[in-house]
Amino acid sequence: MRVEPQKSTLPRSVLFVCLGNICRSPLAEGVFREVLVTRGMERNFLLDSAGTGGWHAGSAPDPRSIEIAARHGIDISGQKARKVSREDFARFDLIFGMDRSNVADLKAIAPEAAQGRIQLFLEFAGDPGREVTDPYYGGPEGFASVYRIIREASEAIATRLDGRVAASESGHASSTM
Repeated sequence: MRVEPQKSTLPRSVLFVCLGNICRSPLAEGVFREVLVTRGMERNFLLDSAGTGGWHAGSAPDPRSIEIAARHGIDISGQKARKVSREDFARFDLIFGMDRSNVADLKAIAPEAAQGRIQLFLEFAGDPGREVTDPYYGGPEGFASVYRIIREASEAIATRLDGRVAASESGHASSTM
């Protein structure tokens, strides 16, 4: 009797992190979730967002992030800002900092075992050297630009992770990470 490999039921968990968790990271969480839904992959992933600082804890995303997301059919208005917690480093398989400062702040507080899971968002998406700049002090055009950057990166990351999920479900190893 042949035994087939069991499909993985564990979700991939991804945390998106920016400074205050009101502009870039909630937008990245919402956009990435939408990309997963359109690909039928949402059941395989647990997503969340957080900030390296706790100034906005409990607040909704910036109205400009909510507006640009809504313009593209994505509702992020129910999200609430929170600060990264120690538990996040054990809970998430991938932790994406939106810029190098976020990555440095995360690595400064992360346990040794979690260091390799902290990645620069655009670098992991295949765009080395670039960051998702903070649109907070700019106007709506900055948020539109950030949306486009996050959307393209989310598509690239979903494609990359889809290969990992498919490989883990088939019992074959993947070298994409």
